[in-house]
Amino acid sequence: MVAKPIPAPPHKIRRATPDFRWPGDKRVALVFNLAYEAWSDGEAPGIGPMGNLLKPGYFDTNAHSWASYGAVRGIQRLLRIADANGVKTSVMSSGILARDNPGTFRDMLAGGHEIVGHSWGMDVIGLYFDEAGERANIARNNDVINAACGVTPVGWISPRGTGSLITASLLAEAGYIWHGDCNDDDLPAITEFENGRRIVNLPLTMDVNDLPHSIRYGNNPGGLVEHFRETIEGATRADPPPFMLDVTAHTHVYGRPAGAWAIDAIMKIARERSDVWIATRREIAEYALSAPAGMIS
Repeated sequence: MVAKPIPAPPHKIRRATPDFRWPGDKRVALVFNLAYEAWSDGEAPGIGPMGNLLKPGYFDTNAHSWASYGAVRGIQRLLRIADANGVKTSVMSSGILARDNPGTFRDMLAGGHEIVGHSWGMDVIGLYFDEAGERANIARNNDVINAACGVTPVGWISPRGTGSLITASLLAEAGYIWHGDCNDDDLPAITEFENGRRIVNLPLTMDVNDLPHSIRYGNNPGGLVEHFRETIEGATRADPPPFMLDVTAHTHVYGRPAGAWAIDAIMKIARERSDVWIATRREIAEYALSAPAGMIS
């Protein structure tokens, strides 16, 4: 029997108006997301490099090993590339990795990268919990990341970008200032709850994302570079209003040499453009909260 969803608490969403502008009147706010992901102990991802699925009930050692590459090599490679390009990333971080690799979290923080809450593991999805369970999952993730590096995240993206109807309110209660479990806009919005709390909705745009590009559709890394170039050039020519765009690299997908060069190429293209603001998600959320009157209403 499927549980009925817990209804969302009363709230109001304030969205960007036609007067909204990025700092310096930039056309694009660009975020480089790194998906630093793992699965709970004894769990494996549902997808891997082999197309033929195992019989139900068998642990997929191949998919597990493939996904583990992100923590072994991929995160270090992508951080080196970002640092070489002077780019600060937002790192979607599974809590279990803070338990197992605290030094990597300290390295991310020392490099100026944003650590983003991403649940305990990719199999731990908020909508599967009751309210107490989801609140406990958020707290567990906060505690283990804080123990690893001394910082508690202020931003959250659920696995699959799929929160429950109460995730945003629970995050606001826990002190988060933004969440990315939304893709209904390409500008920030602010959700205000009746209890006076608020949280910024930062869309998770999926257009330039290595996992669907490569794993789902079988495209090569060079295609992602060209897709990004065409998107930036075409979108800014076709329509004048500003927008937000994500470039997402999974540490177990384009953290490998065959794909990481494409992220390096995209960073170099972005840095050459005077109309692009490269920012972390936290920087965008803080800007939205301090935006002049009339830009979000």
